Amino acid sequence: MEDPAFIADYSSKSINTPYGNPSSELIVGTITDVPVVIISRHGPGHAINPTNVNYRANISALKEEGCTHILAVTACGSLRERIEPGHFVFPDQFIDRTTKRISTFFDGSDVQHVSMGSPFSSQLRACLVASCNELGFAWHDGGTVVTIEGPRFSTKAESMMFRSWGCDVINMSTVPEVVLAREAEIEYQAIAMSTDYDCWHESEEEVTMEMIYAVMAKNVDNVKKLLEHAVPRIKQNHG
Repeated sequence: MEDPAFIADYSSKSINTPYGNPSSELIVGTITDVPVVIISRHGPGHAINPTNVNYRANISALKEEGCTHILAVTACGSLRERIEPGHFVFPDQFIDRTTKRISTFFDGSDVQHVSMGSPFSSQLRACLVASCNELGFAWHDGGTVVTIEGPRFSTKAESMMFRSWGCDVINMSTVPEVVLAREAEIEYQAIAMSTDYDCWHESEEEVTMEMIYAVMAKNVDNVKKLLEHAVPRIKQNHG
């Protein structure tokens, strides 16, 4: 997603926030005349590991730019047979297994407690599902994503435990991003693309970064097509 060529009239923009610099320059442009902003979560060349991403600066930068909706593309491991590599998943719940990340803007004297019963946007999910149907992409509406600290992958025991908890996919980036977006009052929906079966599947290889990159490279065009199709739908339906 670092190549912004699918965005019209784009330019790059450096920004600083009260929480420091975001992971990358902002790419500002339009998709079908809808203003959009892109941040590369892990920085140019995927140089920032999940623990060290400045999630607060990223969300703060998007808020400062006037963003009202976030579509967060993320690679994920599948914990279910039915979710095959290359499928899109639009989770509606998460389980937080991170341990080292600042997960709130309200860590000073202005303590606030936000509701997280429904952490993802049902409106954005509906638009994404409709776009997938029209584009002919395989998709799964709803499900639970478990976010682990990383950067290592799960042990088989952990993977089996997450399955027993009812988790459907696993990644390293949704939390605290989704929490911070809620605190910033920005509608948020993860676009999770299955790249592998983690390590629980007896007949599949254990996940490697090479495996993830190969599937992502194969399907990056589908991600771009989905964004090009869904963004104007979101604008039309939800302003």
